[in-house]
Amino acid sequence: IVLAPDSRSELTWDLVLGQYGPDVEFLQDAFRQTMARCSIDRQRLTVAGHSDGASYSLSFGIGAGDVFGHVIAMSPGVLSPVAARGKPKIFISHGVNDTTMPIDDTSRKFVPRLKGLGYDVTYREYEGGHGAPAPIVHEAFEWLQR
Repeated sequence: IVLAPDSRSELTWDLVLGQYGPDVEFLQDAFRQTMARCSIDRQRLTVAGHSDGASYSLSFGIGAGDVFGHVIAMSPGVLSPVAARGKPKIFISHGVNDTTMPIDDTSRKFVPRLKGLGYDVTYREYEGGHGAPAPIVHEAFEWLQR
């Protein structure tokens, strides 16, 4: 089951704009509705995203690590959890030539920080820019299945 919401803003997710707000409320409501309608294995709940969605997934997923056991963040630009709960497993990927979210300012700083805090992080750099190539996306889903 995939729940794929968009941000409430036309620009991006509220956290990327500075703080949590209507996106969290919308996500919580969408999540409650999905849980009420579908049989969900709570042990396999994952939050994932790309770009600003990856920033949101990474920050939100760490803050709700007692709910989400896994986080997939492809080319994140921000790491700003309000609090840390639980220890979700984390998959981060990033292109070495990403000019939108430069890797030296983002993932290459986030990964050591997260590992230092005791998170189980799988990290993949790839040749290319901001969009994750199909083999990296495939690897993220294989990682999730293990």
